Amino acid sequence: MIVDSESPHYPAEPTPNNQAALDSLVKLLDLEVIEVNIFRGASTDEDRQRVFGGQVAGQALVAAARTIDEPGRMVHSLHAYFLRPGDPTTPILYEVDRIRDGRSFTTRRVVAIQHGRAIFNLQASFHNEEAGLDHQLSMPTGLPDPESLPDFKTRNAPYADQLGDYYEQPRPIDLRYVNGDPMSRKGEKSTSQQVWLRTNGQLPDDPVLHACIVTYASDMTLLDTTILPFGMSWASGDVQMASLDHAMWFHRPFRADDWLLYDQRALSTSSARGLAGGAIFTSDGRLAISVVQEGLTRVGRT
Repeated sequence: MIVDSESPHYPAEPTPNNQAALDSLVKLLDLEVIEVNIFRGASTDEDRQRVFGGQVAGQALVAAARTIDEPGRMVHSLHAYFLRPGDPTTPILYEVDRIRDGRSFTTRRVVAIQHGRAIFNLQASFHNEEAGLDHQLSMPTGLPDPESLPDFKTRNAPYADQLGDYYEQPRPIDLRYVNGDPMSRKGEKSTSQQVWLRTNGQLPDDPVLHACIVTYASDMTLLDTTILPFGMSWASGDVQMASLDHAMWFHRPFRADDWLLYDQRALSTSSARGLAGGAIFTSDGRLAISVVQEGLTRVGRT
């Protein structure tokens, strides 16, 4: 599915600091048990106005998975709503409602709470793997090798002064844009983008952790796609963007520490909301995950 490239080679960024950042992300997802069906999650030390949505979604999925007693039962879908901005200075409580435990399916509802109010709601369904029919959307062909594409530091070197400390931070997720980086493509109109992603280090062989890590990463670039038809970029600072809801369907096994292609399309943008769809493929062409997200796309009110 990947073509040979004569482009420069950009291997993964130096590993020690990035592996440490990945280990910190894994620790962030490792929730504290407070009581039966109640968990507490920390936030990062970053200077953010709100908690990153992918963090809350990933932690909520961890909370749901911690209450699954059937061995080998994996998440196959999740549907989530972002209700209020999360406070990055305060821990988040996750309350799990064990809605159903069936012979083949398990359903959980998770509410994330801060300051006595719900900030996030997730419903997830878990299923035993079964044999059956097999069909999938085809992966795009003729793509450049991900390591022929610039990593974060390489593509953002011209903006290092503008990005400040953010430029130097180690990163748990390695993102490689196939279609050009958000900082430089303002004014170029498109209805799609493609991003290669994987963790910046190795993960243990825990499929639940891999699902939670990709849930975290799936919120990183998808909503940006909804403003591409207008030649806009989140980097321009003239549009207010925030996730409203997020849905994922997990189809086939994958590893988050192997390269995954995130093929994204703008489906609709109207009424200050944008809807985008994404398909996440393994590097050998298997459709692993489908994603749909709607978010706020409010122009001129940043």
